[in-house]
Amino acid sequence: MNFSLQKDLFISFFRAGMLGYGGGPSTIPLVHKEVVDTYKWMTEEEFGDVLAIGNTLPGPIMTKMAGYIGYQVGGVAGLISAMLATVIPTVLLMIALISFLFSFRDSPIVQGMTNAVSPVVGVMLLLLTYSFIKNSKRDLGWVLASVLGLISVITYVWLDLHPAILIGVLIVIALIPRRNKGDSDE
Repeated sequence: MNFSLQKDLFISFFRAGMLGYGGGPSTIPLVHKEVVDTYKWMTEEEFGDVLAIGNTLPGPIMTKMAGYIGYQVGGVAGLISAMLATVIPTVLLMIALISFLFSFRDSPIVQGMTNAVSPVVGVMLLLLTYSFIKNSKRDLGWVLASVLGLISVITYVWLDLHPAILIGVLIVIALIPRRNKGDSDE
């Protein structure tokens, strides 16, 4: 077992868990930074696939991503390291802060903290979205990426289709083999 790798896995997911105030959506860009940029355990495309699959499954996104990424990078020990690192901050923070926040939930300071974090999370998600759009353009081309994006917005926002169904359909579309321009009908 590579203890240095296990330590890096634990620290990266612990850091994302400790700094990810606001739950799953706020931790995704932090995990992306650690996994793709800092340690280069995955490419942008691989991370996007993990995120898409994680969104289709029930439960907290952070634990699903930690389990999968930990296993991919460090095997069973990596899965355990990443999962513990993901769960421990939540448990510690819940024990330490729940009574404090509950007793001051109507406080303007606590409401201000929550309101101040929202735009930061929004910007982080916007940057992650931009990165995925760039990869979609590169992998699918502008036309197909735009058509799939438009269909996704229509079905999710206006038709109120559950995101898991939408992601499942898009995965099936991605699995359909496309003919390359150089292929012939032999």
